[in-house]
Amino acid sequence: MRFRVTTGSTFATLLLLLSGCATTGVIPPSLYQQLDRSLTFAQLKDSPDSYRGRLIVAGGEVLDAKLLKQGTRLVVLQLPLLDSQEPGLDRTASQGRFLAIQKEFLDPATLPEGTRVTIVGEVTGATTLPLDETDYAYPTLEIKHLKVWSGLIASQDSATGPSRTYWGPSGSSYWGWGPLYGYYPYGYWGIHAWRYGGGMSWQERPRVKTRPPTRQQRKRH
Repeated sequence: MRFRVTTGSTFATLLLLLSGCATTGVIPPSLYQQLDRSLTFAQLKDSPDSYRGRLIVAGGEVLDAKLLKQGTRLVVLQLPLLDSQEPGLDRTASQGRFLAIQKEFLDPATLPEGTRVTIVGEVTGATTLPLDETDYAYPTLEIKHLKVWSGLIASQDSATGPSRTYWGPSGSSYWGWGPLYGYYPYGYWGIHAWRYGGGMSWQERPRVKTRPPTRQQRKRH
């Protein structure tokens, strides 16, 4: 059996094609071909009128959604996009805010504050609106395609599901006897605990009863 060695250029082309497939899963192919992928958000923010008519992809977190006569207006905190075209979660990486206008009816209730979106939009210039005690020039896009992301990005912290964190005294014993809860290793019934940053972090778990300790276990602890 013969194997063909893939050259660097061929491998790079393959990666580009795979990346394009992933991108067009979020962005319709008809719009993907029209995107100005060289235009950055920083450039758009500096001179929005210079890029009127350009089609770009931008994403972020919805700060406000309001129904106006000309359509639904979204105020979006820009966030860098991941390779999947999903906005990241780090607000400190934001380069500013922008407006996105949906001319067709879009119920603002479907886009509450904190919703993450990816938008393919046509640059229409800038809109100046009050922001706290100043005026802010928002780069403005007319929405051609809107992708709404639900939930958070899967991570090690969120993969285990919702949890609450509590702190216990550092160096305290992980074994004990509770007259109301029974004997418990690493916490009481229904709670699992582990070392975390010099204390104990507790995460809610399904209630599981544990057996009482043996005499030898009580002597050791």
